[in-house]
Amino acid sequence: MSRRTEDAPIRSPDLDLESRFLNRELSLLDYKARILALAEDESRSPIQRARFLAIVGRTLDEFFQIRVSGLREQLTAGVPGTSPDGMSPREQLDAIRARAQELASRQTQTFEKHVRAELHVDGVRIIDWTDLKKSQREELRAVFEERVFPVLTPLSVDPAHPFPYISDLSLNLAVVVRDPKTGVRRFARVKVPPLLPRFLKLSGGRRFVPLEQVIAAHLERLFPGMKIVARHPFRVTRDADVEVEVDEADDLLVTLESLLRGRKRAPEAVRLEVTKSMPQRLRAILLRELRLSSSDLYVIDGLLALGDLWPLTEQKRKGSAAKRSRPVGVTPPELGASLSEPSDILSTLHDRDVLVHHPYDQFTTSVEAFVDQAADNPDVLAIKQTIYRTSDEGEAPVVRSLVRAAESGKEVVALVELTARGDEEANIAWARTLEKAGVHVVYGVVGLKTHAKIVLVVRKEGDRIRRYCHVGTGNYNPETATIYEDVGLLSSDVELAADVADLFNRLTGYSNGNGYRRVLVAPGMLRSRLLELIREEADASDGRIVMKMNGLVDSEMIDALYAASTAGAEIDLIIRGICCLRPGVKGMSERIRVRSIVGRFLEHSRIFRFGSDERGPRYYIGSADLMPRNLDRRVECVAPVTDPALTARLAEILAVNLEDDVLAWELTPDGWRKVKTKVGVDTHQRLQELAEARALGGA
Repeated sequence: MSRRTEDAPIRSPDLDLESRFLNRELSLLDYKARILALAEDESRSPIQRARFLAIVGRTLDEFFQIRVSGLREQLTAGVPGTSPDGMSPREQLDAIRARAQELASRQTQTFEKHVRAELHVDGVRIIDWTDLKKSQREELRAVFEERVFPVLTPLSVDPAHPFPYISDLSLNLAVVVRDPKTGVRRFARVKVPPLLPRFLKLSGGRRFVPLEQVIAAHLERLFPGMKIVARHPFRVTRDADVEVEVDEADDLLVTLESLLRGRKRAPEAVRLEVTKSMPQRLRAILLRELRLSSSDLYVIDGLLALGDLWPLTEQKRKGSAAKRSRPVGVTPPELGASLSEPSDILSTLHDRDVLVHHPYDQFTTSVEAFVDQAADNPDVLAIKQTIYRTSDEGEAPVVRSLVRAAESGKEVVALVELTARGDEEANIAWARTLEKAGVHVVYGVVGLKTHAKIVLVVRKEGDRIRRYCHVGTGNYNPETATIYEDVGLLSSDVELAADVADLFNRLTGYSNGNGYRRVLVAPGMLRSRLLELIREEADASDGRIVMKMNGLVDSEMIDALYAASTAGAEIDLIIRGICCLRPGVKGMSERIRVRSIVGRFLEHSRIFRFGSDERGPRYYIGSADLMPRNLDRRVECVAPVTDPALTARLAEILAVNLEDDVLAWELTPDGWRKVKTKVGVDTHQRLQELAEARALGGA
């Protein structure tokens, strides 16, 4: 087989765009369909199914807020061009409409016809107002008068009162009232207060009634002397993408706070959801006033906003967790003085690297304990950490450790990414808290979003200075660490720690350098080095590539993988969400296999393997997916893992994922299909068993 020159371009076969690439937006909806399939799985408990329904609801909301709004903006602005798969914005919106309507219908049907009636098995009942007994109605009437009525504001529409602004994701009642004296009808809107629980709890058990139904039953209190003609729930979704012109923002923190305040009133509507009972006349009024078309209307035959089921499932999950004799996950044996308590982590890392795999390895007794112990260690001189997403204000132990370290006189640097989508307000609050404690707070690199997951600890050891670091794939969030699957490397390797130190200096100072010894950093060298590694496998007689990630979108990377497949390399891709690569196409990708693991834990780690067993594979872990935003518009850090014991762990993780026939889906040239269960390998169950066995064996 001929070998390319090192700088030769990697080209894919000359096929049309539609054959080479799958559409990004439709692939994302395919992922939501795989989650919905978990909710439709009758072998799961009703509360688990409700949780997956809530996830589908929440992620669909975000899809419309971000992805659909972006396509609408392109269409309105008349932006020319197509997506990599050759679809125009209009074509994409039409395809999204059909797919999203199907998902919404399946979601509603699953809840209304199956899950809702079965939730009583898990001690939860959602009851309609019309099905309540008289005593229960009296109880809720008292709740309404005391807690609900005081915060309601009816807004009528007439020549003196323009149509009110409907806030993003708000649940509302469209009300029609008639004056008994004049016969004149008026339209009014009543907003369901978002600060109150969506489901009001009845006494004597876990029975809940939708808040909008309680309000609808008491509208005469809001419109005294008027006849209530109609009352129908509706919901509006708006553009929620925040764009900051960093070059023009002298103070990013102040600018973002201002934008977030403005976001609550300014964005365009992108979706209107109504119940099936709402008459056409009311639908037309809402569409007209919101400046939407009929293609933006979604008619739901059941409860709106099923994402609001999440708090009910969380209460049940936390109650079950409290009954367990031990927490989820184990303390890695390398770090544990006992099964649940960490040892002196810095002393351990002085002698060896440690790989952690969450949630099977506890975050609290590994990464969180690493920062916590460093904050209290009198010999530690400095701690530096990136913060992309963490817990809500007041509940982030890692951030509290940084505050404590700064207050004890240590040099502490926190690189807070203010523009982490959905967490902007929480990160602003943490930035303020950290600054007050004396932490040096930095907001990243101009024009780039800092997505790298890194920590650096500097300790004085005798007359020497030693550096310790953590490079991971997940956020420093103890809450999501119990449900997100991630890996991380804890190390005192001199070159790796020096690279992390250099990266922090680049982020906090002025530097364009790429002179890293071990790590791959984006933007810059990460893209070129990954292409080089793919090229090497394409040129090898036994080329082998395995990649585990959240998304594969980048066209250059996809074309490189196509070329490697054509050259003879065997490629397995484990991709949780979006995949724009089309596998199994003769002459282009017949040696590429794509699968997705979807279950109770959210697959979030990024693991890259290059090389066959015979030649000795190379492994990397880090924060980057193979998407243009990660490779070109974010600061990412990917680190090599070289310790044979740790690479064996990574090989084990990948092998279990590839053997799975319980949670796995596979992508064919024509779409996703569920892998048939033959052996019964469940990735989440198997990896948990392996972690527990290691903890008990102390190895």
